[in-house]
Amino acid sequence: MEKFLKDYIEHVRPVFGRIPEQTAHVIASAFFSFKFELYPKTLRECTTALSQVPEGDGSATLEKALSIVNAYAVAYGNAQVRPETVPAFDDSDRAYLAVNLPPEVNEDPLTLALDNALLLLYAVAVISSPDDEQALEEHRKYLVTMLETYKRALGLV
Repeated sequence: MEKFLKDYIEHVRPVFGRIPEQTAHVIASAFFSFKFELYPKTLRECTTALSQVPEGDGSATLEKALSIVNAYAVAYGNAQVRPETVPAFDDSDRAYLAVNLPPEVNEDPLTLALDNALLLLYAVAVISSPDDEQALEEHRKYLVTMLETYKRALGLV
């Protein structure tokens, strides 16, 4: 799944390479703070990043990804299992998502939305925040492991 992640990052690089370095750094910080369960920081970073995402291809998808991570950070910070409402990715977002499953194969749409959101935040940070490159590389296995759970559904077994 390492190759799958690498291919995904290269697929979205032309679209998200335009994200300003400072914005990508905030996105990396949102990713890390969520991963380390620092939910108040995640909320701040997602809010900041949402205000900085430039217009252009993929921007709406990136904003949804930040909103999804934000919604989960609110829920987890309040000791809830899931958020009450979660923004949803739709067909217009598919080109920018790592894991696209047909509804009949998707057993847990909310988890898939969160996983896709985290994968997109990671990819944007890798692409556009060189200062975070080493730290992101150290957490790559987390994403590869996440992708492993979709291996069978993606037909990669």
